[in-house]
Amino acid sequence: MNAIPTVYDVAERAGVSIATVSRVYRSPDSVRAATRERVLAAATELGYVPSGNARGLASRSTGVLGLCFPDYSDPDTVGAEDDDAAMLYSDQIIRGMERAARRHGYALLIAASLAGGPESLVAQVAGRVDGFAVMARTVPTEELEAISRRRPVVMLAGPRAQDPSLDHLDHVEVANEDGQYELTRHLIHDHGLRRLAYVGLVDDSPDVEARFRGFRRACAEAGVEGAAAPALRMPMMTQAEGARAAGLLCEGDGGRPEAFVFANDQMAVGALQALERRGLRVPDDVVVTGFDGIPLSRMVRPALTTVRQPMVRMGEEAVDLLVRRLGGQPPREPVSLMLPVGVVRRASCGCEDTTAIPTLG
Repeated sequence: MNAIPTVYDVAERAGVSIATVSRVYRSPDSVRAATRERVLAAATELGYVPSGNARGLASRSTGVLGLCFPDYSDPDTVGAEDDDAAMLYSDQIIRGMERAARRHGYALLIAASLAGGPESLVAQVAGRVDGFAVMARTVPTEELEAISRRRPVVMLAGPRAQDPSLDHLDHVEVANEDGQYELTRHLIHDHGLRRLAYVGLVDDSPDVEARFRGFRRACAEAGVEGAAAPALRMPMMTQAEGARAAGLLCEGDGGRPEAFVFANDQMAVGALQALERRGLRVPDDVVVTGFDGIPLSRMVRPALTTVRQPMVRMGEEAVDLLVRRLGGQPPREPVSLMLPVGVVRRASCGCEDTTAIPTLG
């Protein structure tokens, strides 16, 4: 279909009035579920994206870029006195996108993808922006396909090969596997640790699985046994789940591991707090490490050994790619960026604090 689909086309395809289509996008709860689903299905089939405002209708430009990400908020950090301490992974990406968007003269529209939220949320955001960045596994492939026909889209995080149908989109990720590999090698070779427990995620997260591959590779090279599967897979990557994981690992039949290797910083911070309550000293009794390099990782005591990924730069690169596409700049082929990470050695593994040691992706 060459012509840009309109609200009239959606109404005709779904067999409803134009007013009903409008209500689906403006107040979805006011439309019966069956009708809403029919309208959204028609919009997806046609590749329809609702226009955000009159200026967008007239000029096909809104001066706004969009970001959609999963709701990573951790209830354990709500109400923290120090706002910087609660700044998590997605907040850092937002900071980078806002900085780059201002530089290019754009505003930024942000939406967290909440479980059970309106199905039209993503379409509403996409209809109000010129370009769209989305975290991996946040938006169904079908919706992204429809949006990418009318707007440039950049995928953030997760390997490109995770969904071959989205190979035509620009993509920014970090060297998850290499970062975890280098951190695990440090624990094994520099600290002489052999009993390591990796704590991952129940859900099939491509980033977390890449980190586990790095952990497993380092263990295999050093002849460390017991790394064929994570010691634990937690339902959420929060401080509360990290604390619970620490308790389970301390009480396991095989004895407490020498090191708890967590898939993110939030869980590792929860584990530090739980271990302190148990009277265990880090790193004397057990080593704890994380991944991400959020500001909270340097504020806890002992400061957390982690892998710092360039979250702010990810946001900046996403905006630069979107602006390049909007300006019709080369290359025409999809761009795939692999950003380097760095191991940060701190007190939780027994090291003096250091700056990040780059790990090329």
